[in-house]
Amino acid sequence: MSDPARARRLAKRILTIVASAIEYEIKDPRLAGVTITDAKVTNDLHDATLFYTVLGRSLDEEPDYAGAAAALEKAKGVLRTRVGSATGVRFTPTLAFERDTVPDTAVRMEELLNRARAADEDLARVREGAKHAGDSDPYRIPGGPQDSEDTGDRDRQDD
Repeated sequence: MSDPARARRLAKRILTIVASAIEYEIKDPRLAGVTITDAKVTNDLHDATLFYTVLGRSLDEEPDYAGAAAALEKAKGVLRTRVGSATGVRFTPTLAFERDTVPDTAVRMEELLNRARAADEDLARVREGAKHAGDSDPYRIPGGPQDSEDTGDRDRQDD
């Protein structure tokens, strides 16, 4: 019998346990910039997927995604043992780690929004001195000068 609410509570608990273990107990230097961002547990409580991000040591440095993935894979057994002892569930869920791409997507979206803002500013600058092409009022007014010209043309065609 599956209980989604119980799965969510267990996922939150697993996230806390694993994040704490990575920060305070596991001494692998490749895990120094790893942050657990989310956890999902299947409704049958047998599998848990943990999402992580890796921060670079400085702004110039690219994060070591491969090293972090290898370190998490190596520490998977220890982390599962910690989860099993801390949660007290009958079957300790298997742990799978996936890199969280949401921050990368957010950065990409921010770049696209900045490009769109710059294009809008360029368009506003071009528009400042621009004039409309053609007449200022392109619509015909009944009884206006256009109607009298049209009747004159028709009279000439009848002759």
